[in-house]
Amino acid sequence: MACEVDTAFIQAPEHRPKPHISEAGGIPTIDLSPLNNHPISTDLVAEVGAACREWGFFQVVNHGVPAELRRAVEAAAREFFGQSVEEKGKVRRDEANPLGYYDTENTKNVRDWKEVFDFIVKDVVVIPAEVESDEVQEIRNRWPEYPPGMSDTCKAYARGVEKLAFKLLELIALSLGLSGDRLNGFFSNQTSFLRLNHYPPCPTPHLALGVGRHKDAGGLTVLAQDDVGGLDVKKKADGEWYRVKPIPDSYIINVGDLVQVWSNERYESAEHRVSVNSKRERFSIPFFFNPAHYTIVAPLEEMTSEENPPKYKPFNWGDFFKTRKNSNFKKLDVENLQIHHFKISD
Repeated sequence: MACEVDTAFIQAPEHRPKPHISEAGGIPTIDLSPLNNHPISTDLVAEVGAACREWGFFQVVNHGVPAELRRAVEAAAREFFGQSVEEKGKVRRDEANPLGYYDTENTKNVRDWKEVFDFIVKDVVVIPAEVESDEVQEIRNRWPEYPPGMSDTCKAYARGVEKLAFKLLELIALSLGLSGDRLNGFFSNQTSFLRLNHYPPCPTPHLALGVGRHKDAGGLTVLAQDDVGGLDVKKKADGEWYRVKPIPDSYIINVGDLVQVWSNERYESAEHRVSVNSKRERFSIPFFFNPAHYTIVAPLEEMTSEENPPKYKPFNWGDFFKTRKNSNFKKLDVENLQIHHFKISD
């Protein structure tokens, strides 16, 4: 990545990070050890519900993902990103297959100060070939030659966080007054993927962002971050940005746009971003828990009534996902597709 900042990275003045950001009043930390008890603790369910309502974000500890899986994938990420651009470019992703290495991603039409490597949980995932098309395409993982064994390491880690994601999905469903397995069917042929993120030191951290402000499009995100920190979350109550302080071996969870729609806005996905600094590189690994491509997303019947009618028109997840992915590759003249485009006017 270039040493000098290209204008493509520079955020509009109103979106640039402030020199100081508060960690006070940060997102809730939830101990998941009560999940080992049956039935599931009502207190735990209530904690998750409160965090989803007030923040859309929370951290979890005692989550059950083996520490050795996380250590292994973190080491693989450092080794992979430590290679030359030419070597990493051998597994560069493209518009035909959005998996592999990439270093020119845009968020809201501004380039992110980062490089990434994307992979899916399964060996093959089916997505629409084109937006609003009945034709589908298979996308497959692209694995580099170095570090050796990276594919096995990443797949083992993916299985570990996938189990956690299903546990969290159950807690969120219960917190909405639904049966614990109410949302599981949407994920039977999931389009979930994981991302290895590398944020190099930035000479002008007051102008650029690792990832610009955005909301996650899918169901849930399960994020591992290192000890450097940089994830900022906007709190709905006051509209201020708060830095999420790293807790060793914890995971950061946020509800995505689909939970916002399914819950008919009982829960809302929160805007977040990644700040960079001039001295230290940062690594993170998000797992984006997404449903099958053919899923029609709409407010759940149980979440609506005559007094609380559906707030969104139904839309196809595969088309939404494909459109959002395409916008990552090039700067657009229009706003990226968002769920508010499906909002029903009052």
